[in-house]
Amino acid sequence: MLGDGYHDVPAGKLAMVVTYLEMHAPAPTRPVTLAEGVTFRKVTPTLDWYRDVFTRVGGQDWLWYGRLKMTDVDLSAILNNPDVHIYTLQKDGRDEALLELDFRQSGECELAYFGLTPALIGSGAGRYLMNEAIARAWGADITRFHVHTCTLDSPQAVDFYVRSGFAAYKRSIEIDDDPRVTGILPRTAAAAVPVI
Repeated sequence: MLGDGYHDVPAGKLAMVVTYLEMHAPAPTRPVTLAEGVTFRKVTPTLDWYRDVFTRVGGQDWLWYGRLKMTDVDLSAILNNPDVHIYTLQKDGRDEALLELDFRQSGECELAYFGLTPALIGSGAGRYLMNEAIARAWGADITRFHVHTCTLDSPQAVDFYVRSGFAAYKRSIEIDDDPRVTGILPRTAAAAVPVI
């Protein structure tokens, strides 16, 4: 266990504060209409589709990399599991969002991934997508809907989840290889987070 104070993070590593949030009953939603040309759809993803949308949603600005370092076999096992449901928002024929609901744990749903590409940010699409997440999660036989996010993600993420009805219950520190050092993401990704 780490004591109080500062702790060095080795070169080539990242340290993130992870916040865990949950809800135990469906939260009320505020209706939102999608902008013209934007549609919601369920996806049966290929590996190429998933990696493309995953990277465009979270790789450049927020250093999403967990799924990018997985082998084809391991990622396919998740994507092809009938208890993992994947949705997107399509704008003018291009998929610009990722909503991944994971029901593999009995009685629970994890909001595994949630985000928009810059093409949809600020359009109300995030609220629409969260409304869909809440409705679809609680449409199943669950007693808990949960998510975690970290300090590398959007600074608005925790507040957005709380406003959506999640409550924070735990915090942890994660240390992992910097994906820009390992080559999973380009060194230009997340310019606000220096590579050390």
